[in-house]
Amino acid sequence: MHLAGTILPIFAIILTGWVAGASGYMPRALAAPLMRFAYYVAMPSLVFLTIADESLHSLLDWRFLAAFGGGAMICFVAVMLFARIAWGAGIGKSGILAAAVSMTNTGFVALPILKTLFGQAGVLAAAIATVFVGAVMFPILVLLLEIGRYDTSRNIRTATLLRQIATNPVIVATIFGLLWSILGLELYGPLVSFLTILGEALTPCALFAIGLDLTIAELRERLGLYALLTSLKLAIMPLVVYGLCLAAGLDRTATVAAVVCAAVPTAKSAYVLAVEYDVEKNVVGAVISMTTLFSVFTLLAWLYVV
Repeated sequence: MHLAGTILPIFAIILTGWVAGASGYMPRALAAPLMRFAYYVAMPSLVFLTIADESLHSLLDWRFLAAFGGGAMICFVAVMLFARIAWGAGIGKSGILAAAVSMTNTGFVALPILKTLFGQAGVLAAAIATVFVGAVMFPILVLLLEIGRYDTSRNIRTATLLRQIATNPVIVATIFGLLWSILGLELYGPLVSFLTILGEALTPCALFAIGLDLTIAELRERLGLYALLTSLKLAIMPLVVYGLCLAAGLDRTATVAAVVCAAVPTAKSAYVLAVEYDVEKNVVGAVISMTTLFSVFTLLAWLYVV
C-alpha cells in the first residue's frame, strides 16, 4: 500500500492533465509550452544539481549502464530484425517501430518517480538513462531514418545532427555537472536554492503536460499492432533489463531504477522523429498513448516484483 500510495499520485497528475484537456478546462495547446519549460529549464537544473554534487566514481556505474542500456539495445535490435524479416519493413520503418518499444520516457516519467522513491540517487540513475537514450539511441535512430528515408531529396547534415545532440539541454547539463564534479567545485547555498526551486517544478509541469497532451484518438485502427508493441514495451523490455540487473549483480536501488526506466512509457522524441520523417507516425503516437495509459498498472506491478 505504501508503494501504491507513492506512485498513484504521480499518475493522478497525468490524469488531472488529461481531464483538463478533454473537458476543455485548459487548451491542449498549453501542453507544448509546459513541456518546453520542463525540458529546457526544470530538468537541466535538477540534473546538474544532482550530478555536480556526486563523485565521479558514483557517476560511472557501468553495471547500471550495461543493464539498462544493454536491455534497451537488445530490444531495439530484436524488434528491428523481426520487422525486417517477418514484415519486410524498410530500414526506416523497422527502426521507428523498434524505437517505439525501446526508447523510454526516462526524463518526464521515470525521473519524477525515482526522485519520489529514492531522492537524489533516483535522479542520478534517471539522468544517466536519459543521457543514454538521447546520446546513443536517438542518433542511431536518426541514422537509420536517414538511410531509409522515403524522400531522397530530404537531407539532414551531419553537422546539424551533431549540433542537435550537443545542444540537448539534458546532455549539456550532464556535461557541466560532470566537469563541476571532476574539478571538485563547491555548490554554494544560493546556487543550490536557485536550482532546487527550478528542479522542483519538473514533476508537476512534466506530468501535467503529458496528461494534457494525451489522446486516445489514434487507437481506432491497427489495434493489434499497437497492443503488441505496447506489450513489448511494458512487459518484455523491463523483463530483459531485470534479467541483466540480476546478471550484473546490481543492488536493490540500482535494479529498481533500471527497471523503472525500462517500464515507463515510450519517449515522445520517437514521435518527433516519426513526424519529421513521415514514418509510422500514427503507430508511434498510438503506442505512446497506450503505454502512458497502461503503465499506470504495469509499473506498479513491476515495482512490487523488484
